[in-house]
Amino acid sequence: MSRHEDTVSLRQMLDHIEETVAIVQGRTREDLESDRVFFLALLKLVEIVGEAATRVSQATQAAYPEIPWREIIGTRNRLIHGYDAVDYDILWEIVATDFPPLAEQIKGIVPPAGGAGE
Repeated sequence: MSRHEDTVSLRQMLDHIEETVAIVQGRTREDLESDRVFFLALLKLVEIVGEAATRVSQATQAAYPEIPWREIIGTRNRLIHGYDAVDYDILWEIVATDFPPLAEQIKGIVPPAGGAGE
């Protein structure tokens, strides 16, 4: 996989993580159970982040071991295949607690938009 393709996948991860973080602002864990559209939106965004992570090359993943690649991809797989048994507490922990620092980590490795190599 080319560095450009990795950059595209990393930007997709970052964009969807930031979208998720914005959506959860002012919301609570209880909203997952009372607002089906909110729940489905978060579910899909977490799946997309995981799918984009699968497209990041092994070399890039190895270069940034601080990113929990296996967990991100594993979460995507569990959500895709176990959509009927999603643990709301775990989903909330991911979007409310894990995603904000993950966004910062990815910002540290993604070249700015419009930079060299595009």
